[in-house]
Amino acid sequence: MNKLLEKLKNSSLNYKINEPMSLHTTFKTGGDASLFIEPGSEDELVSVLALCRETGARPFIIGNGSNLLVSDSGINDKAVIHISGGFSDIELLDETTIRAGAGAGLSAVCKFALSKGLTGLEFAYGIPGSCGGAAFMNAGAYGGEMKDVVAYCEHISLDGEPGRYNTDELDFSYRHSAYSRGDKVITAVVLRLKKGDPETIAEKMTELLGRRKEKQPLEYPSAGSVFKRPEGYFAGALIEQSGLKGKRIGGAMVSTKHAGFIINYDRATTRDILDLIRYCQETVYEKFSVKLETEIRFV
Repeated sequence: MNKLLEKLKNSSLNYKINEPMSLHTTFKTGGDASLFIEPGSEDELVSVLALCRETGARPFIIGNGSNLLVSDSGINDKAVIHISGGFSDIELLDETTIRAGAGAGLSAVCKFALSKGLTGLEFAYGIPGSCGGAAFMNAGAYGGEMKDVVAYCEHISLDGEPGRYNTDELDFSYRHSAYSRGDKVITAVVLRLKKGDPETIAEKMTELLGRRKEKQPLEYPSAGSVFKRPEGYFAGALIEQSGLKGKRIGGAMVSTKHAGFIINYDRATTRDILDLIRYCQETVYEKFSVKLETEIRFV
């Protein structure tokens, strides 16, 4: 990491030292990243990855941080590479195909689709992640998933080689994709949608956003649903039936609105959130013999 820092000092790349990860996760927790790098283009991303290989530093890629729980001690053994503004362009490739940079906000892509009269992405409106992050984990809601609309993803391998995965190579499953292996960085997502009526599309987006606001604790920092859906069950229902709605450990709380959400209720630490996750897992297992697996990534 020290060797990488020296290389960065002699480059034109945008980086920060001891950057608070609480500024880059939707949980609003986490200690400092000792090195935080924001490439502004694919060429700069290739340069950053080359420096990591040259110095032996391990890269860790993040988007909007909507599925991350970062240790209170921060990230000291990896170089955090933030895919953000330099990867946020959205364009129309043909009448029904959108290419969105991996750093583009998912809701911004949904609004762009609406402006072009394209339907199929309404389910994603209000999901707080980036387009790249949504493809990475096959994000979904309200009966739709990214696998339903992704034509292909463009990427850069950790060796600096550009490439892409087509539909049959993406290996989409529940909250999983071929990118879960961590050996490639998504740079753009190409979506194949259908022509639709803009008024009907807008109504659907408004309806789904209203359902989110009604049923989800959007007024508090969180990472969305904490647990994967156990086969034959719903995680939120199991937690609620275990009497854990409103359960608090430190500043973390099981939402009283949706028990599948753990929220940063009052200046929670990552340790508070982790302890509450484990408490929920243990309680649900004792009561129902069901193991709850987390959706969120621990760093």
